[in-house]
Amino acid sequence: MKTQETATLLLDLDDTLLGSSMDTFIPVYLQALARRMAPYAKPEFLVKTLLAATRIMSKNQEIDRTLQDVFDAEFYPALGLTKEDVQDTIDAFYAEDFPTLQRLTQLRPEAVQLVEKAFERGYRIGIATNPLFPRTAIEQRLEWAGLPVSRYPFDLVPSYQTFHFAKPNPAYYAEFLAQMGWPEGSVVMVGDDMNLDITPARQLGLPVFWISQGDCPSPSEADHPIAHGSLAEFLPWLDEANPESLQPDFSTTTAMLAILYSTPGTLDILTAGLPDNNWTQRPEPNEWCPTEIACHLRDVEVEVNLPRTQKVIRESKPFLPGMDTDPWAKERQYMRQNGMQALHAFTTARRDHIYLLNNLKPEDWDRFARHTIFGPTRLKELVGIVAGHDRLHIRHMAETIHTLRSK
Repeated sequence: MKTQETATLLLDLDDTLLGSSMDTFIPVYLQALARRMAPYAKPEFLVKTLLAATRIMSKNQEIDRTLQDVFDAEFYPALGLTKEDVQDTIDAFYAEDFPTLQRLTQLRPEAVQLVEKAFERGYRIGIATNPLFPRTAIEQRLEWAGLPVSRYPFDLVPSYQTFHFAKPNPAYYAEFLAQMGWPEGSVVMVGDDMNLDITPARQLGLPVFWISQGDCPSPSEADHPIAHGSLAEFLPWLDEANPESLQPDFSTTTAMLAILYSTPGTLDILTAGLPDNNWTQRPEPNEWCPTEIACHLRDVEVEVNLPRTQKVIRESKPFLPGMDTDPWAKERQYMRQNGMQALHAFTTARRDHIYLLNNLKPEDWDRFARHTIFGPTRLKELVGIVAGHDRLHIRHMAETIHTLRSK
């Protein structure tokens, strides 16, 4: 047995931890919501409008808009309403009507057993469900699964209020890990849906375990073996797995881009509600405060990352000087600057950077450059360094804020 000393588990909810077919659940959910909102819109129009807004939300690629932001902008104006007009009605729906939908789901004792054993081992667990519902709906479904958040200390439960991307976008999985502070060690995504859970998680570079319910991988997956089995078989498989095979691999261009997409929104979520005095408070005398981290990310993106990518794309085999950016914190007096404004400027530059990278041809990722420190290099390697820098400072920001809020 090769028991994993540390592991982070991302567990899907519907048809993984909770018996719940979306093909059955969603129509009944829509009918119930349409009945509750009948005073405001005809049921057919309400359902059509909600589905259209949900489709747009699920495809969001904007790094500074949460899924809720996108949904609200599409849904309420189409009904000729403001959110405030119907908020009380929607709240009543989730408090009174939504709980009745539990009858459409089935509690899975083996799921509860899996979660309890994983917590006993000291594993970190995130509920990697598609964040297309408000937090209350997801918490209620966890209760139906026998896994209430009041009892189980999940690291992360996503919702449309706190996420910018949805399945099957690989950026969803990058954002999930980012909001968990980019945990180190083994990471495994466990889910039942090949298209929503398994394929995009693998595109990010995550090890996966497919809850196959007796099914076999399709022929298209034959060249890429997938661990699969029942919920009860997952932990025994994990115990026997080679620890090296459970390490994420973020070396593909798809993974790098997903990480770059995830960083601005994650910073926004991590710093939400941070008191003004905490922005310039250092957890330790020699460590950076949140404002210094934010200013560092801004200046590196604006003055190093983006110009470097532009130079490699526009010039033939350019020379790239090395830059020591850490002294800027003191030289530029980051402590006297505004951390939230710095994050906004970082997001603006990152949007430009992503646009540039999204318009590359596959062969452009191999464009050559010469670097003072790295020597001969290529664009793909340079972007990988940016992604690694993002992960480092997201972890840094998460740990700093956790420390400050614990004081």
